[in-house]
Amino acid sequence: MNEHYRGLGHVAVYTQDMEESIAFYEKLGGSVKGRGGVPTPEGEKKLALVSYGGITLELIQSPGAMPMGEGNVPHFAILVDDLDAAAAAVRAAGVDTFLTPSKKVLPELFGGLQNWFFTGPSGEQIELLQML
Repeated sequence: MNEHYRGLGHVAVYTQDMEESIAFYEKLGGSVKGRGGVPTPEGEKKLALVSYGGITLELIQSPGAMPMGEGNVPHFAILVDDLDAAAAAVRAAGVDTFLTPSKKVLPELFGGLQNWFFTGPSGEQIELLQML
């Protein structure tokens, strides 16, 4: 299973104001690597990738209510080289807590990606992320 992992993909951070959050991280020396959106039943979910402090943050502004709590970190992403093989290895290890029946392919988002979320034992969301 480890042969598919390539490192931390990003740390996701909820924001109530995308522009304010981008300005904050840019003020601290960060830079925007990409912007995009994903349609949801409530409207478009705004997304931005910001390089900051040696990691990538995925800023998320939902069109509806968000679980804004201390920290506001909804998931972490593990970068993989082969999403299907990595997901199969997770399942082979006895984990079957994927949040959807199949992966999501987003060819226009951040230059193209596919991902699949599952949960850990305390409810934490883990994203397997393959950039296309």
